[in-house]
Amino acid sequence: MREFIHENQLRGHSAVVLGAGASGIAAARLLTKMGAAVRLLEKSEANAAKIPAGQGFEVLAGEHKPEHFSGADMIVLSPGIARSKVAALLPAGVQVVSELELGSWFVSEPVIAVTGTNGKTTTTTLISRILEKNGKKVFTGGNIGTPLCEYMLSGERADILVLEVSSFQLQNSPSFHPRVGVLLNFSANHLDYHETMEEYLGAKLSMFTHMDSGDLAVVPLSMKDELEGRSFTGARRVYFVAGSRFSCPGLPGEHNRENMEAAYLACRYFGLSEEDVQRGIDGFSSLPHRIEAVAEHNGVVYVDDSKSTTTDSMIAALKSQDCPVRLLAGGVFKGGDLDAVLPLIRDKVRAVYLFGQSREIFEAAWADCGKDISWDATLEEAVFRAASEARSGECVLLSPATASFDLFANYKERGKVFQRAVREWVEGAS
Repeated sequence: MREFIHENQLRGHSAVVLGAGASGIAAARLLTKMGAAVRLLEKSEANAAKIPAGQGFEVLAGEHKPEHFSGADMIVLSPGIARSKVAALLPAGVQVVSELELGSWFVSEPVIAVTGTNGKTTTTTLISRILEKNGKKVFTGGNIGTPLCEYMLSGERADILVLEVSSFQLQNSPSFHPRVGVLLNFSANHLDYHETMEEYLGAKLSMFTHMDSGDLAVVPLSMKDELEGRSFTGARRVYFVAGSRFSCPGLPGEHNRENMEAAYLACRYFGLSEEDVQRGIDGFSSLPHRIEAVAEHNGVVYVDDSKSTTTDSMIAALKSQDCPVRLLAGGVFKGGDLDAVLPLIRDKVRAVYLFGQSREIFEAAWADCGKDISWDATLEEAVFRAASEARSGECVLLSPATASFDLFANYKERGKVFQRAVREWVEGAS
């Protein structure tokens, strides 16, 4: 255990952790290790049953009740649990924090934190790769991979922590502030979780609030007027736009040029040059399910962009393609401007293939697009329909602009089903 985490540091405190996902279990373990009395609440009995015995904390499964929080002086919310959904159950005045906030209390290493509506995972991974290629020992985690509390328990030490941070985490992280904060972009998303766009943006910006003149805020030039009007941070600010400073065939599209610029500015803070950054970028390829070319058959390219859960990410995916597109879309619509996609639909798309939920939303928004729009109940059926109509020189693109929870556990499963359907089509057509 790290030398600045002491086993008796939180003795006498009582904490309740909501949610038995990776971050919830990590928070419960860290609190227990530091001497707090911990109760972990999990609605799913099946998930609760998977927690190994002997962890040192109490586990309660089922619906949350007010008595479950009795005596608690700290509540740790897992990212998927909105505070507003449980507020009526919580004791008055109790401290409510995220796992990210809890872990950050004990961090001594410099932190780069990356947030935004789109591109967080790609940019976080890219920054880590650049730093590692230039001799830095890096921990990568947060909203991807390993929770911060798990790192704190590991006993390992890194030179720099690179964290992807979501609005869900930041909304309950009142003191979290990185050495370098990166805001990639902002657009409508998660309006099924956040009550308003202002609340969503406020959560994103919260990590900049406590940064000072020795820190660095890396933010998009497109948001300069809005951000300057808010006086949102005391950190030194640098603004980025897509440029041609760096090249990487594995990161196509204007949005990835923006990601590379943001990554460069973050790494420059730690003394890296343009040449150092390009060395780290060389050979980098798109992450799974992010504009990932997965097959080519009879001149038709199949691209998996299942990570696309917003209209902005769909726009980025369409712009990245240099050939006519047969577009697969559908799922749980979280909000966004589908009208903004219309110019690209008219210019680049041969036909639209909807699947799953939100059919009526897409059909109403794109009724006058001038392109054929079909619907199938399943993704597999939509893939087979698109593949049967595709011609050499075209692209079949899965970029749903939605959450996946109507048909799939997550976007990764959705992408795997797409890839499996593509393989089945190619093997049947061979």
